[in-house]
Amino acid sequence: MTTIAKRFLIAVLCLGLAACAATYRNHGYVPEPEALAALDIGLDTRESVEEAVGRPATSGVERTDAWYYVQSRVRNYGPFPSRTIERQLVALSFAENGRLANIERFGLERGRVVPLSRRVTASSIRDFGLIQQLLRNFGRINVGETLADGV
Repeated sequence: MTTIAKRFLIAVLCLGLAACAATYRNHGYVPEPEALAALDIGLDTRESVEEAVGRPATSGVERTDAWYYVQSRVRNYGPFPSRTIERQLVALSFAENGRLANIERFGLERGRVVPLSRRVTASSIRDFGLIQQLLRNFGRINVGETLADGV
């Protein structure tokens, strides 16, 4: 084999090996933890949150009281299918008055969503058992209206 053919073969092999190198793609945006820590639950409004961390690309589909920030890192390696190696989701929930109610961070660990951090306001709803809920609703049922609707 001539030296030109050997050099050509070596060049083709080097290009083939270089083509198998992993490439990474980053998608989306998630605010930094320091920026999220600066937000005050119960005090900040949608406008102040937008100024502090920016407006998200996604909001609630059926509910408009939540903003979602999603960031993912995808690895492509040669002929193999793409694989998501890192994903973060930050969910900001707003109360009816437009104030910030919750800040939750989630990640992707081995294909499962795990909470990374959670700042949730206290709820005024108490935990009642099934029997307590049934007994509490007895006074709220109006039998006359219920029977009148069926006639």
